[in-house]
Amino acid sequence: SRPLSNGLTKMTQITAQMVKDLREMTGAGMMDCKAALGETSGNVDAAVDWLRKKGLSKAAKKADRVAAEGLVGVAVKGTKGVVVEVNSETDFVARNDLFQGLVKMIADVALDVGADVEKIKAAKVGSKTIADLVTETVAKVGENMTLRRAAEIKLGQGAVGTYIHNAVIDNLGKMGVLVGLESTGKADELAALGRQLAMHVASSNPLAVDPSGLDPAVVTREKDVLADKFKQQGKPANMIEKIVESGIKTFYKEVCLLEQPFIFDDKKSVAQALKEAEGKVGGPIKVTGFVRYKLGEGVEKQESDFAAEVAAASGVTKPN
Repeated sequence: SRPLSNGLTKMTQITAQMVKDLREMTGAGMMDCKAALGETSGNVDAAVDWLRKKGLSKAAKKADRVAAEGLVGVAVKGTKGVVVEVNSETDFVARNDLFQGLVKMIADVALDVGADVEKIKAAKVGSKTIADLVTETVAKVGENMTLRRAAEIKLGQGAVGTYIHNAVIDNLGKMGVLVGLESTGKADELAALGRQLAMHVASSNPLAVDPSGLDPAVVTREKDVLADKFKQQGKPANMIEKIVESGIKTFYKEVCLLEQPFIFDDKKSVAQALKEAEGKVGGPIKVTGFVRYKLGEGVEKQESDFAAEVAAASGVTKPN
């Protein structure tokens, strides 16, 4: 990989930790990651694309960067389901009965008032608001807590499937998933199918139910990366267009729920598995949406690696 221009300036901007994080996201070599960050002035998303265009990485999106502790909770009542994330400073508190009770209470309140965080905080349980109860629990436990986010799925008829991964107790854990199944079929069969689908979402992490639900910018970005990659390989323009269209279909199978191979029978897509289940359920089934909350995803890391900073500033790569 070619040396960075204006090395001193770049070295002070691009730390060993950034290189290490990019390597973990993409599986590309350390020096390639360093070069990618140098070429893109430290922009991680652009560096991922740079590596992919060079054929050095298969990463389609940023890896989750997890820092926060706490719990994700789910609750369902009839054809409505909610998922909430409540953060704490340490994992120790997540195992505390008081904290677990608070998260359960917040999920139950969200079932009544909806997924607006401010409305949940203002809602009353007896004479006290949820915000008051959070403050009280903070005082008792001695650690800061915050209701970070909430989401809901509501249906006219059907069932909301739920799944909690790494559960500490019922309906509380490190990841929570809701899946909405609209159907006139049997509620118990739908709920069982919904749980399987929720487990699938937890495992396969789709971006949308089907291609129409994808952010157009994500699709454009994917097409650009594919086109640039094959252009650099010297493929003719008319061929590139066909290869890109084929590549996008493969991308859809990777990131769209209905097109993914079903984890319980990977010879079928999720859409095919749903079609087969309609006979057992006793009616057509439509996936209206899903929510997948992984504890702490998207929260920036706070810890500082002093040795890595020194190594980066001196131009020495710290061993991984």
